[in-house]
Amino acid sequence: MNLIVFQKTMKYVISIFATVGVLVVMIPTDTRAVDTAFQKRFDSLFIIASSGEVQYRNMNAPAMDSIAGMGIDVVPLLVDRFTTKSARERWTIIWTLQRVGAKAVPYLVESLEKRDWVIVERVCWALGDIKDTAAVVSLISSTRHAHWQVRDQAYTALGKIADGRAGEATLAGLHDSIPLVRKSATVAIGRIAPDSAIPLLIGAFADPFYGVRMTAVDALFAYDTLLVIQALSDSIVSSNPLVADLVCLALGRTKRPEVAQTLFSATASESDHVRASAIEAIIAVDPVDQNGYQKVFLAKETSLLVKMRVESAISAARGQAESAR
Repeated sequence: MNLIVFQKTMKYVISIFATVGVLVVMIPTDTRAVDTAFQKRFDSLFIIASSGEVQYRNMNAPAMDSIAGMGIDVVPLLVDRFTTKSARERWTIIWTLQRVGAKAVPYLVESLEKRDWVIVERVCWALGDIKDTAAVVSLISSTRHAHWQVRDQAYTALGKIADGRAGEATLAGLHDSIPLVRKSATVAIGRIAPDSAIPLLIGAFADPFYGVRMTAVDALFAYDTLLVIQALSDSIVSSNPLVADLVCLALGRTKRPEVAQTLFSATASESDHVRASAIEAIIAVDPVDQNGYQKVFLAKETSLLVKMRVESAISAARGQAESAR
């Protein structure tokens, strides 16, 4: 090849590579500029959205709408801010993610794998409020997290989503070592209502934490009343006064007259609390005293505490009857 032609050819090739190199350098520069503008817009809107100042009071919601309108690229920015110590900012993040909706779920699910348990806990919270069933499997995995706060929020989220696939996981939550987690699992059971839960909920009447016991009573009323009555009737003879006491309470809440006979058997309990709860329940299902039980109870009862509770229940029943007229 002619030397002159070769030199011209090499100059041409070098010029092409130089041009490509400039383009390669320019692309990330332009991207950074776009990212910076996006970040600045997000930051300025977030300040307004989370502000408690009077001048921004009417601008909070529109600012959250604007952030959500920026698309799914704001989701990582919102998640990164979950470490904030400001309650107002946390709520702003949650409310904004609600506005983004189901589009935010894929990234939020990925974020459940983050090392910072505080972020994971709050991501569970956000997923529960979005209520997208696509998050259920990942939230079930989070119920086994090492930090109880994450487990607590995972059960809460599963309860809000109320997908049947989480039934077994919520039942497992009844055995958690942390009382607040057991309570959240019990609430979730009441919303999901897995088939095998009734005896386990009655068993939770013996839980050492009051919050679990009372939540278990509430959860039972998600089920067929006749099935619940049968299970409760079988448990009224429990030797555990906590269980017997709450069985009476739950039977009274059914307002079904046919449970009065079952409750009557508990009025002979050695426990003052169980006797009082049984009598109160009978009054609840028979407020007009068609069976004449009320006078009998007051006449034979020797405990002042029980008498006071019975008299209070009778008075309340009479007041309700009069207001209903």
